[in-house]
Amino acid sequence: MASGSTSTSSSGLTFKLHPLVIVNISDHYTRVKCQSQPPSQQCHNAHATSNGAPPSPGQSVPPPRVFGCVIGIQRGRTVEIFNSFELLYDPLTESLDRSFLEKKQELYKKVFPNFYILGWYSTGSDAQESDMQIHKALMSINESPVYVLLNPTINHAQKDLPVTIYESELHVIDGIPQLIFVRSSYTIETVEAERISVDHVAHLKPSDGGSAATQLAAHLTGIHSAIKMLNSRIRVLHYYLLAMQRGDVPCENSLLRQVSSLLRRLPAVESGKFQDDFLMEYNDTLLITYLAMVTNCSSTMNELVDKFNHAYDRHSRRGGRTAFS
Repeated sequence: MASGSTSTSSSGLTFKLHPLVIVNISDHYTRVKCQSQPPSQQCHNAHATSNGAPPSPGQSVPPPRVFGCVIGIQRGRTVEIFNSFELLYDPLTESLDRSFLEKKQELYKKVFPNFYILGWYSTGSDAQESDMQIHKALMSINESPVYVLLNPTINHAQKDLPVTIYESELHVIDGIPQLIFVRSSYTIETVEAERISVDHVAHLKPSDGGSAATQLAAHLTGIHSAIKMLNSRIRVLHYYLLAMQRGDVPCENSLLRQVSSLLRRLPAVESGKFQDDFLMEYNDTLLITYLAMVTNCSSTMNELVDKFNHAYDRHSRRGGRTAFS
């Protein structure tokens, strides 16, 4: 069997995957999926998802598959995958556009002269039989290409990244030598620029018409949940100490020392200086919010005046009226 193998690679190679590759594959899949779905279907799926119900299977289209190449550097037994680029795939012939691949390879070679094509990527829950044809086609560029597979299905119970790296090995099956995919372990490698970029992407504003107020509301909701959880934990300790004081539970000195140490870490907030600082910061925040609202209203008013002047300027040329100022 050429695909779907659960065997582990015995090549001894060490794979290092950079987050830019995962972001590129995810972005590629998201764009293709949004372009392949009609607007009515997107609205239906969004409405069903917002209500907590899955999209209806009768109206949903099968998830598309995307293809591309991964590039990087191989130093000895260490393979480091830095970047990727998209490829054109013909579903009828189940093959890649070779001329497009060679053109992209030439362009990337000018920008990244030290990077080489290490393999290819695709999306799906598992490797398929047709993937081996693409894998063999890339052997003319790299005699031992790697296959990076991203599973776009959301699984909230899964803690690991939905990314699998496959190698190809020649195994004898039923007396016939065949190439099969075998899983390889990998680690995530990042540089400073990637860490900054990933952090920036994680804090982007929502694309569904959200604004800074939506982002602030989500931030405040997280803080409220954290404070609520802290309050519940403090209540548990308080009830336990009251029960210990009444004699309902035995006294444990070790636990009392831990509670005392925890209380010493908390700052003393019941003071006049804290109240003054808190009220000053609170008033400053309200003032900044008020100024932002005034600025927004002024900007809207300026736009309205400009439109009014523009409309009456045309009318004044006909009837002799003056513009509003």
